[in-house]
Amino acid sequence: MSTSLLPSRAVPVESDNQEFLREAAFGLLQPQKTLPCKYLYDDQGSQWFNQICDLDEYYPTRTESAILRDNIREIAEVVGPECRLVEFGSGTSTKTRLLLEHLEDLVSYTPIDISSAQLFDSCEKLERDFPALEILPMAADYTDPLELPFLGTPIQKVVAFFPGSTIGNFRPYEAVSFLRRVARLCGRGGGLLVGVDLTKDRRLLEAAYNDREGVTAEFNLNILARANRELGSDFDLGSFRHQAIYDEVLGRIEMRLVSLRPQVVRLANREFFFGEDEYVTTEYSYKYSLQKFDTLARRAGFEVLNVWVDSNKWFSVQYLGVRSDVAVNG
Repeated sequence: MSTSLLPSRAVPVESDNQEFLREAAFGLLQPQKTLPCKYLYDDQGSQWFNQICDLDEYYPTRTESAILRDNIREIAEVVGPECRLVEFGSGTSTKTRLLLEHLEDLVSYTPIDISSAQLFDSCEKLERDFPALEILPMAADYTDPLELPFLGTPIQKVVAFFPGSTIGNFRPYEAVSFLRRVARLCGRGGGLLVGVDLTKDRRLLEAAYNDREGVTAEFNLNILARANRELGSDFDLGSFRHQAIYDEVLGRIEMRLVSLRPQVVRLANREFFFGEDEYVTTEYSYKYSLQKFDTLARRAGFEVLNVWVDSNKWFSVQYLGVRSDVAVNG
């Protein structure tokens, strides 16, 4: 779930806050107010999201995990031996463990995540469980240009892992731009193993993002709490409610925070007016048909080589290969 509304280097907190402040103020000045969804994922937000993944209504995590588990031997064969594995938005690296256990002669693993506390906690556990594996974590915003840590060991290829249907958080043109950077990062012979959520019934989709326990609402409201804490804004969390709707025309879930009353929010010596029922958009989650995602991947310099889907055809895991012309021409 986890984009332009989205997660190289670790940077000082002050610099992080300055960027957050600029992006938040810019988004709130737009005719349709937005807040970048990458700021949903501070340490508290990441904890909320981990709880979302365990909810009955939230099918993506368990469905993708089942696809990986049921097809892991074939996936490992497709990826091939002696690769460098790079993961965008690694979180707790739960799904990644299957790859670490099954990839043949894996040379190195580079998890990248914007939540540094969760990243380094996860890596400590992985180092205990995989003592022979070189793990090179990066606390970074993976939507920024990245330079991977130096690796002295020879490899056959670089393979990126982007699970969780996070590619859906990008608008399609942004997804193409992001995937082009991934293709250049992976280079000749490289590939991308990506989770892609598929189009399905509106009721199933909206239930997944409006859970009965209200965990997704807490996750969404956390971005306002974070702005208050880190930027000195004065959002009244009790005056906003969570809403997620599916736009069938655009093929996306839109996650919002809706103002319950007319109000003024102060941020960075500015005042932002919210009318009753006016909302700020915090996240998109696009859903794709297999054909539409194939077209998008080709525009980005990849070709879809393998697709694995669940029996309900709710979700897909796809292996994309970098086209040689993209790798050569950059």
